[in-house]
Amino acid sequence: MLVELQERAYPIRIGPGLLADGASYKLLRSRLVRVVTDQNVAALYLERVLEALGLTPNEVLVLPAGETQKTWANAERVLDWLLAARLPRDGVLVALGGGVIGDLAGFCAAVYQRGIDFVQIPTTLLAQVDSSVGGKTGVNHARGKNMIGAFHQPQAVIADTDTLRSLPARELAAGLAEVIKCGLLGDAPLFARLERDLDRLLALDAETLAETIERCCALKARIVAADERESLHGGAGPRALLNLGHTFGHAVETYTRYETWLHGEAVGLGLCMAADLSARLRWIAEEDAARVVALVQRAGLPVRPPQGITPDHFRGLMAQDKKVAGGRVRLVLLRAIGEAVVTADFDPDALEQTLAHYCAA
Repeated sequence: MLVELQERAYPIRIGPGLLADGASYKLLRSRLVRVVTDQNVAALYLERVLEALGLTPNEVLVLPAGETQKTWANAERVLDWLLAARLPRDGVLVALGGGVIGDLAGFCAAVYQRGIDFVQIPTTLLAQVDSSVGGKTGVNHARGKNMIGAFHQPQAVIADTDTLRSLPARELAAGLAEVIKCGLLGDAPLFARLERDLDRLLALDAETLAETIERCCALKARIVAADERESLHGGAGPRALLNLGHTFGHAVETYTRYETWLHGEAVGLGLCMAADLSARLRWIAEEDAARVVALVQRAGLPVRPPQGITPDHFRGLMAQDKKVAGGRVRLVLLRAIGEAVVTADFDPDALEQTLAHYCAA
C-alpha cells in the first residue's frame, strides 16, 4: 500500500514476520541508522531488528515506556543523543514501538538538523492503524495533548502483525478504539463488520487482523493524501475528521496527567460522547448512538469518564484544543454511522447535556 503524497509518498507494509524480513529494510541499506525504542519493546523485539539491520546495541536509545514519557525533556534527550552520535543529515532514525515512541522519534527527526528521514516500525494495534501513518509527530504538554509537534512524513511504515500477540489485553483494546473510529468516520461496512467479527479481532485471528489494519490504513492514507497538514477549510477539512472522539478524549488524558488512561481508552470514551451529542442534536438515531457505546464496551474500553471530572473540567480543557477557532470549540460529530463532520455549529445546550450525563455520579 502507498500513501500518495507526490515526492513524499511512502509504502506501508502489513503482515506477519516483517521485523526479520530483510526486504523490509531495503531503503536503509548503506545509510547510517539509529533506533529509538522503549524498555518493553526492546525486551521483545530489539534483537531481531538489530540483526536485520546489522546494528549493535550502541546504536540504540532505549527509553522508559508509557505516555508520561512523551515529553519535551525526552525529546531533548533523543536530540542530544543524535548530536553526540553525529548522525548526518542523510542518516535515518527508526522508531520501534507504539504511538509514544513513534510520535516522539518522529518529532525529533523533524527538527534534528531541520529534518532527517525516519521509518516507523509500529508494534501496537493503535500505532499500526493510526499514529504511524500520516506524519503527525509531537510531544505532550501539561496544558494539553500533542501541543508541541510537527508534520513530518516517514519514509516507510513496517507493521508486523506478529507483534500484536505480545500486547496486553488493555493495549489491544486501546487500539480497537482507533479501528472503531475509522468505521464511524468513513466506513460504515467496517463498523458493521466490527459488530459481527469483534471476537475474532480480540482473539487475534491473523486474517481478520491483517484485513482490518489494511482497511484502516487505506482510509487514513486517502484522507491524508487529500489534506496532508489539516489545512483545508481553515482546519475543518478531511483530515480533521480523524479527530473524532479526540477532543473529549484529550480532555480526559490531560485531566489524568497522562498517567492512568491509555490514549485509546480516552478516544473510546470520546467516541461515545460524540455519538451521544450527535443523537441529542438529532443528527443520528438514539439507536445508533447506543450501537457505538455497545461496541466500545464490547472492545473492553471504558464508557464512563474518570472519577472526579466535571463539566467545568471538560469545558476548560476542550477550550485548549487545537481545533478551537475564533474562540469556538469545533467538534467532530456524526451525521450517520460512517459519516462524520467537523463543526462549531451545534447547540451548546446539547453539549451541556452530554457533559452532565457523562459526569453524573
